[in-house]
Amino acid sequence: MPTFEIERRHWAAGRRFVAGLDEAGRGCLAGPVVAAAVVLPPDALLPGLDDSKRLSPEQRAASYERIHAEALAVGVGLCSPEEIDRLNVLRATLEAMRRAVADLALTPDLLLVDGNQPLTAPPCAQETVVQGDTRCLSIAAASVVAKVTRDRLMVALDRDFPHYGWARHKGYPTAEHYAALAAHGPCLHHRRTFRLTR
Repeated sequence: MPTFEIERRHWAAGRRFVAGLDEAGRGCLAGPVVAAAVVLPPDALLPGLDDSKRLSPEQRAASYERIHAEALAVGVGLCSPEEIDRLNVLRATLEAMRRAVADLALTPDLLLVDGNQPLTAPPCAQETVVQGDTRCLSIAAASVVAKVTRDRLMVALDRDFPHYGWARHKGYPTAEHYAALAAHGPCLHHRRTFRLTR
């Protein structure tokens, strides 16, 4: 389970606002990549918070509400399918993270970035944390916010494009999604540089 161990090290060094960063949707065929930045206080109470992939939709929704109640700041950024195609998905993910940091209502002292890819020209110091969403509470919180935000967006898009089944699979490369692509072709929300046929 994620803990505050990494954050405590930086708080002890005098850094007050430590932001965890994570993303959702990198491997999808459709929809944006969404990133979140979350700054938690040292006394945040987030029972059951874990990597979003290890939580049920109901647990994620409950954690999402608790994170917003407890956090000092929450920021969200996204990159559209068009930007993903133009930049490539890694660069688009890092740009979405940059936008999430810019969306925070405060200026962080440090960024804890999930994975091993640092942001280019960050606004403050940063540290990459491999498997951060399973180790670090701030990153786990960001993973939940990014996942819930993106899932809700895909459910909303499904109302206009119901034949793709996005409300069920959220744009991931499932058999149902590939079958819908074979039957209907891609739409403006699909990533044209991704393999859209099976």
